[in-house]
Amino acid sequence: MKYLEIVELYDRLAGTTKRLEKAEILADFMRLHAKFGTDTSWLYLLLGRVFPEYDTRETGISRQLALKAIAYASGENEFKVQKFFTSEGDLGEVAEKFISGSKQKSLFEKEELKAMDVIETLRKISEIEGKGAVERKLDMIKGLYSRASSREALYITRTLVSDLRIGIASALVLDAIARTFFENDASARALLEEKYLMSNDIALIAGCTSVEKLSKITLQPGKPSQVMLAVKVADINEAFESCGKPAAFEQKYDGFRMLIHNAQGEISLFTRKLENVTSQFPDVVEAIQKNVYGKSFIIDSEVVGYEPKTRKYRPFEAISQRIRRKYSISELQKELPVEINVFDVLYYNGKSTMELPFQERRKLVEKIVTTKPFIIRPAIQIVTESEKEAESFYHEALDIGEEGVMIKRLDAPYRFGRYVGYMAKLKPATNDFDLVIVGAEHGTGKRAGWLTSYIVACRDGDKFVEVGRVSSGLKEKEEEGMTYEEMTKLLRKIKISEEEGIIRVEPKLVVSVTYQNIQPSPAYTSGYALRFPRITAYRPDRSTEDIASLEDMKKVFKKDK
Repeated sequence: MKYLEIVELYDRLAGTTKRLEKAEILADFMRLHAKFGTDTSWLYLLLGRVFPEYDTRETGISRQLALKAIAYASGENEFKVQKFFTSEGDLGEVAEKFISGSKQKSLFEKEELKAMDVIETLRKISEIEGKGAVERKLDMIKGLYSRASSREALYITRTLVSDLRIGIASALVLDAIARTFFENDASARALLEEKYLMSNDIALIAGCTSVEKLSKITLQPGKPSQVMLAVKVADINEAFESCGKPAAFEQKYDGFRMLIHNAQGEISLFTRKLENVTSQFPDVVEAIQKNVYGKSFIIDSEVVGYEPKTRKYRPFEAISQRIRRKYSISELQKELPVEINVFDVLYYNGKSTMELPFQERRKLVEKIVTTKPFIIRPAIQIVTESEKEAESFYHEALDIGEEGVMIKRLDAPYRFGRYVGYMAKLKPATNDFDLVIVGAEHGTGKRAGWLTSYIVACRDGDKFVEVGRVSSGLKEKEEEGMTYEEMTKLLRKIKISEEEGIIRVEPKLVVSVTYQNIQPSPAYTSGYALRFPRITAYRPDRSTEDIASLEDMKKVFKKDK
């Protein structure tokens, strides 16, 4: 497939904001290329990627390096390229302007660029490390640009820096696949969703043009999947209404979710964001090897930190350093030890267990996990139909510092995503949302030099809309939790542009924010504003798929009103 065909598709998709229209444009394109048996890897490009979604490798091209590559490939002055970017704020448009007038066209000029040329080159760039890595990456990008038209250069650049700007997410691609191969059948669309969340590989899904082929996609130890998520309930009575009587109640730990894989003795650890964190947790790997019986398995767990001397459990924000840190691991695991709380099993010794009722999966957990206090244990649980007993268990969990309780339907299978009636969570009523940072401003006085005021946003379909500014909650000095200095370093790595003192960043960093109430506000693109917001935690374990939606905002506003 020619890369120019992908570029023309990008332009058509970017030309409409209507979801159904986008899905039909994409479906028409798929129908055309399905006739020729085209390799479906081109679909990664639609998501701004060159690897499957389960593969978290990136090109490692910062915005500054991309600007350097444009200048290098075009033969233009780097300052001139930087100045144009500062005024436009879109690296793609910078590439389109300067590559169109490139003085570096070569023998490749007449050779048409193919989609797989772009994919394979960007994959190679992601693997370049060590001495001279920057120069080698620049040479490879220059090689792509030398074969690209100005419009192709625009989208190559946007793909390099993960800023495609065509309004496409995986759900819309699945809609298009359903239209193309399954006559938009609702049951087939649900199966597509299930298998996508299991495989996290859009090209694999697109290659399955029948229900029979889709059904052959199964869990594979070593390859991350999504997780089952809980629905919020307001009280014990609503918990029973949602999950039935009797129901299982488990402590809701203030840790981070971890899917633990054993592929014939090779242990891999994955977060909810599909990140492989095996190297950060050698203590967890050792605990699994010694205390979980089985040749192959996938278990679902919550990893909780504790104080090594007092053995008092610590909040997520303290232990989140274990996810972020990629050096001095042995020292850190002594300072911040963790306990693994296993609460489900998705796969065991060659077979998926997802269709088994939860109570049977729980029995399997108890059978294969050897309890070692402050190392590993099955999640603390009771099964009851008594509201009084459930209420008592809930308050006991709060008394020892846990967040609340999880409630699970005994006969429910394991399902990826959030479904009413399968699993619920109950914790004390607080006004809080997970949101994403989209902008920041510099601090003054003793906070000078740091970015200390953050513009936060919620989801609105495939977009992000602002809901307020928050400047409190982080630390000024190195204590438990994220500091302003650390957050500043993270934000500068994902900077898009700066204008009138406001730095715009890629929507990647998720934070938990508490607030007093929600009020209407024309000052923000959502139409709402959080009053007295405060950051309570940086959540590196969560993605923008997990953050609050505009609908969530509207519901809370109406309820409070």
